[in-house]
Amino acid sequence: MSEQKEGNKFVFQTVGFDARFPNANQSKNCFQNYVDYHKCISAKGEDFAPCKQFLRAYHSLCPNEWISRFDEQREANAFPASLEP
Repeated sequence: MSEQKEGNKFVFQTVGFDARFPNANQSKNCFQNYVDYHKCISAKGEDFAPCKQFLRAYHSLCPNEWISRFDEQREANAFPASLEP
């Protein structure tokens, strides 16, 4: 679940349905959004607004420990997927 500030109140949103991941287990969806975000910012830069959709999605779907582990693997050049655009 992500939150956006709208005026003085927060609007909570969850990730929409992705037909590529129809099952209740969202592990692959989490991982794919993480990969897509890093590919997107590699290609377009961190300020490219559409990349933020992937960022919000993986922050909503992935446990914090996974994100930390993914970041550590990426920094150590040991991430199990290509992040090149």
